Amino acid sequence: MADSTSPETTVDSFDRLSQFLQQQGMLANAAEVHGMLCGMLAGGASPSSEHWLALLSDLLHEGQTFPAPVRTKLDDLTQTIDAALRDPDMNFQLMLPDDQQPIEERLQAMIAWVQSFLVGFGVNQTNLASFSDDVREAIDDMVELAKLDFSVEDDDDADRAYFEIVEYLRVSVIMCFCEVGEQVSIDCKTEKTLH
Repeated sequence: MADSTSPETTVDSFDRLSQFLQQQGMLANAAEVHGMLCGMLAGGASPSSEHWLALLSDLLHEGQTFPAPVRTKLDDLTQTIDAALRDPDMNFQLMLPDDQQPIEERLQAMIAWVQSFLVGFGVNQTNLASFSDDVREAIDDMVELAKLDFSVEDDDDADRAYFEIVEYLRVSVIMCFCEVGEQVSIDCKTEKTLH
C-alpha cells in the first residue's frame, strides 16, 4: 500500500524497488526484501551493524556478497524502516503494490511480505514464550495468514478486507518492534550458514 506521505516512499516505491532488484539479478521482490528487513529489525537486529547484511545475503542471495548498489539500497532501506518503526506518529507502512493494482497481486505480495517478515523475525527470536500475549497472538496470526491461499473477486468488500489486514499487520509490526526489537537490539548471528 503506497502512501505518498509515508517516509518510506521517499526511498522507493514497491515498483521501483522491485525493478531495481530485478535489474541487479535478485530473485526477491520489494515485498519480500522489505518484509524480511522489517522482521529482522522487529526481532532485534541492529541497523547500525553490518551483520544483518550478511544474514540477508544468506537468506536472499545464496550467501553471495551483494553488489555495491544493492548494499547501498538495502542499507538506505534498513535505515528508513528503522526510523519509521521508531516514529512516534506511527508512520511505518508495509511496502506493497499500490492500490490501483489488482487485488490478487496485492494479496500475493502481502502474503510474501508476511512470510518474509516471519523468516526475518525468526532469525533472532525462536522462543516466543517470553513475549506478551499480544506479540505471541500477532505472530500466530501472521503464521496463519502466511498459509492462506486467497482467491477473491476484485470488489469493494475484498479491498476493505485487504486494507483491514494490512492495517492489522502494520500495527502488529510496530508492536513487535516496540516490545522486542527496540528492547533487544542485538546483532544478527551470522556464524551459521542458512542455506
